[in-house]
Amino acid sequence: MTEGSPVDASHPVLVTLAPLLEKTGGRLVPAHEATAEDVPLVWEGQTLACVRFGQPEADTLGGLERLLDEVAAELGGPLTELPRVDKQRAVRLLEERGAFTFRKSAETVAAALGVTRFTVYNYLNRERA
Repeated sequence: MTEGSPVDASHPVLVTLAPLLEKTGGRLVPAHEATAEDVPLVWEGQTLACVRFGQPEADTLGGLERLLDEVAAELGGPLTELPRVDKQRAVRLLEERGAFTFRKSAETVAAALGVTRFTVYNYLNRERA
């Protein structure tokens, strides 16, 4: 790669890693732009690119929305239509999957469940007790 050139993401190694990077919030950066925190991807002695990880943001990666969709599918329907016990279970599952590390997640989860933010905090506190 020359200075300023983008990553050639068509390399088979990089194509294989693309779904993993999407799930984990990683992104490819050219080797010449790597920092000490980036992970080099070396194939046959050549650095193809580097992976840069950052804190995923719900609005850029759809992380929180994806988690909400997964939990809704797992529990068999829209979160707002679940009975209270299943809403509590949904909050437990979301916490286990890291949903509450996202900024303003309690408000987003509350809206998805059709409850107040205070109720979400009560469910969380009940699980932690």
